[in-house]
Amino acid sequence: MSSLPAIRVLPELLISQIAAGEVVERPASVLKELVENSLDAGARAVTVALEEGGARRIQVEDDGAGIPRGELPLALARHATSKIASLEDLEGVATMGFRGEALASIASVSRLTLTSRTRDAAHGAMIAAEGARLAEPEPAARAPGTTVSVADLYFNTPARRKFLRSEATEFGHCDEAFRRITLARCDTAFTLKHNGRVSRHLRAQSAAERVGALLGEEFLGSSVPIEAASAGLRLGGLAGTPQAARTRADAQYFFVNGRYVRDRLLSHAAREAYSELLHGERQPAYVLFLELDPRAVDVNVHPAKTEVRFRDARAVHQFVRHALGRALAPSAAEAPVAYATVAESVPLQAAFSLAQPAPAYERFMAAAAPLPAADKAPPLGYALAQLHGVYILAQNEAGLVLVDMHAAHERIVMEKLKQNLDTGAVERQALLVPGVFSAEALDIAAAEENRETLERLGLELSVSGPNELSVRAAPAALAGGDIVGLARDVLKEIREYGASEALSARQNELLATMACHGAVRANRALGNAEMNALLREMESTERSGSCNHGRPTWYQLTLADLDRLFMRGR
Repeated sequence: MSSLPAIRVLPELLISQIAAGEVVERPASVLKELVENSLDAGARAVTVALEEGGARRIQVEDDGAGIPRGELPLALARHATSKIASLEDLEGVATMGFRGEALASIASVSRLTLTSRTRDAAHGAMIAAEGARLAEPEPAARAPGTTVSVADLYFNTPARRKFLRSEATEFGHCDEAFRRITLARCDTAFTLKHNGRVSRHLRAQSAAERVGALLGEEFLGSSVPIEAASAGLRLGGLAGTPQAARTRADAQYFFVNGRYVRDRLLSHAAREAYSELLHGERQPAYVLFLELDPRAVDVNVHPAKTEVRFRDARAVHQFVRHALGRALAPSAAEAPVAYATVAESVPLQAAFSLAQPAPAYERFMAAAAPLPAADKAPPLGYALAQLHGVYILAQNEAGLVLVDMHAAHERIVMEKLKQNLDTGAVERQALLVPGVFSAEALDIAAAEENRETLERLGLELSVSGPNELSVRAAPAALAGGDIVGLARDVLKEIREYGASEALSARQNELLATMACHGAVRANRALGNAEMNALLREMESTERSGSCNHGRPTWYQLTLADLDRLFMRGR
């Protein structure tokens, strides 16, 4: 019987290479760690230069505090750092880096050169490392600041190098890491070069300008500012309206104390806030900054530092969910002007100043945004006419409002149903003539087994024949709607997901389905009184800027917009 190998201490190089497996996943990981070091050093300008997607070379140059010559070897040693000195420091860490692992891990799998000069030094110094070999520091010409050059990543671990993707793919990951860092530090100038060409150049600018430069003016024009504070928590940033939603979750940026994180709790809170605005596979877009006491969040969960753990996770979840929901849900009558300036007293990452009105086209396309306040008439004005049985044309103080009557009524009915369900049950109304429809045996069984759930939803179904069900009562808010179609869809939901699931996790989808059946249909002629009643209900209904499926319910064309369309004054 063979004996087990003897226990032995691993070589220092192998220890560093194992650590590198967690810290240095790909060139983008190196870029992130080096740029964060620059920011911790107080840099106001950072230049990143890549070759071959970062696989051949990654160089980060800054104008930060610099490193004294005598500390250069320590900078490349494992678990050596200037950022923490005690457990108390670790529990309240406020810097981007703190573990003292990044440079040592990077140096263990690359050819690294570190050149630096402090502001009070006569000249700079340089140190080179290649795997386990560390050279002595030597004099070097350098303005105050630091340059780190990382060449031939994974040159001594070929198995790891094989996992690198194409140059375009690796550059894409580097560009995304660059974007995440620069979104949080708009007070700093950044430049990104790839193969000698400037890919991005960002000057120090306002947060709104930085977001526009990185995510596009279209996102900026179809988002609402957020500024909320409660019990030591503060949330700022921009939340995209339903018009900014995407098919992929590639425009979701959440920062905790300036650090980009991928946190399930925060993502879930955001999804909950958007759950009544977006349905199906549409993904929200947002740039959000959460600030709290560093001692209330643990960033020492993983070497990559993109995961966090909150001391009071439930409180954070509820705060984010409700703050984001309130920003997205105000009715037209009570919401603030979409383009008002956010107070300059808030931190830079939260100071999304929208002082300059968006161009006419952007205002036209961003109608989840609330209407300007009106002094002499209701915000949505008074109905003028109905267009093709689908749209309502209304005149308000600003100009012309276009309303999709079905989409608008859908939202109104949805909110009424939700309020009724929250109070215990949906108000129902008996039907003079029951709606009879053919049903499969499983539909009949579902109706009989889930009678209580159906009654909570305002539906009363009974068996009227071997293969028939009758709808004898329906939600009062849906009077005149497609009651039979509604009953079929509700039974389908219950059969597929179960009654408890339909009333909990899928409640919004279920109520949206009910509202769609009860909303006023297209091509139905409305009188002026009916149209004006719909406009008044929109003004007092939360989330009235979009329907239950995320489509806009109204657009505003100002008189200035109309003048430009007809070239008046030119």
